[in-house]
Amino acid sequence: MPGIASGVKQEILGKVKSGEQVAGLAKHYGVSDRTIYAWLRKGVSDSVSALEYGKLRKENLVLKEIVGALTVEVEKLKKKTRRL
Repeated sequence: MPGIASGVKQEILGKVKSGEQVAGLAKHYGVSDRTIYAWLRKGVSDSVSALEYGKLRKENLVLKEIVGALTVEVEKLKKKTRRL
């Protein structure tokens, strides 16, 4: 089987990411659904640099702190409105 053109591959992956069913796309383009899933896995499993990992970890901690603070504020507002 000849290789799939890069443009077609990107088109398929774009459609999958926008919500289209893999099985339907596989049938339409004449590609195995396993091939499409392999492309998706490959895109997800690319390694992350230590620097990027550190940035993402820090961002995650900051976001958790924000969610925690907002949760406390929401609870305060709930208690305040119950008193009224």
